[in-house]
Amino acid sequence: MKLVFAGTPEVAVPALDALLASGRHEVAAVVTRPDAPAGRGRRLVASPVAERAEEAGIEVLKPAKPRDPEFLARLTEIAPDCCPVVAYGALLPRVALDIPAHGWVNLHFSLLPAWRGAAPVQHALMAGDEITGASTFLIEEGLDSGPVYGTVTEEIRPTDTSGDLLTRLAFAGAGLLAATMDGIEDGTLKAVPQPGEGITLAPKINVEDAEVDWAAPALRVDRVVRGCTPAPGAWTTFRGERLKLIQTAPVPDRTDLAPGHLAAGKNSVHVGTGSYAVELLWVQAQGKKPMRAADWARGARIGAGETLGD
Repeated sequence: MKLVFAGTPEVAVPALDALLASGRHEVAAVVTRPDAPAGRGRRLVASPVAERAEEAGIEVLKPAKPRDPEFLARLTEIAPDCCPVVAYGALLPRVALDIPAHGWVNLHFSLLPAWRGAAPVQHALMAGDEITGASTFLIEEGLDSGPVYGTVTEEIRPTDTSGDLLTRLAFAGAGLLAATMDGIEDGTLKAVPQPGEGITLAPKINVEDAEVDWAAPALRVDRVVRGCTPAPGAWTTFRGERLKLIQTAPVPDRTDLAPGHLAAGKNSVHVGTGSYAVELLWVQAQGKKPMRAADWARGARIGAGETLGD
């Protein structure tokens, strides 16, 4: 089939690579978000998908909005059979959805209908799910509500961050998306409507959502830290300044600390929660580089009775 691939961040690159390597399909063009400012100089930088496409010598389309007439005209001219999508980052209007003969097929990082929305991996971790996965589905105008072509499952490991899990899903999902394109092309794969039960939503997690509530149970605190790592980054406050929490671990046998209260030893830093303590393993103080929590505590000279979340 002739394909136009839509995607933007690094997590979409494995799927593009899988389609380029498939030998069955022609990736005629790539659609991605416009160049965005990055770094201290805030210079405009192309998306990871755009960079990979340019390396492969593929035409790159960067519409400000996917309803732009110039973009729609070019897409119509290319006349793709199907448009596979991975984390493109913009809503597709009906006029664009109608152009490819087999529609737009999205690789979504959850087992639909669970965790429809922008942050499925983060929400799965924060909810304490033990199993997640990826799904390919035909895009409709509703939020991730289209019929499903296929799924792969992935176990959530006890120490997974959203970054860890998303990396594994990106590669597993790449194979699923390539297989979905194969099945659509040869007519052996039909999309099945999603069930009406089991729907959960996964809206984007912002910085405010990532603040740790020390009155919550330890498992909840640890899940928030893992779910928000690397982005947007779990955080709390210490002496009136923000402290980023990069890695924590529950300490079930320590129950003597009140929520938010710190206990710094020679090689460990414990914090009380609504149940038992958690150990801070890696943190990042405001204006500093990430460091081991024990090193941070020694430099901060934590006194008796000091707390986080002040």
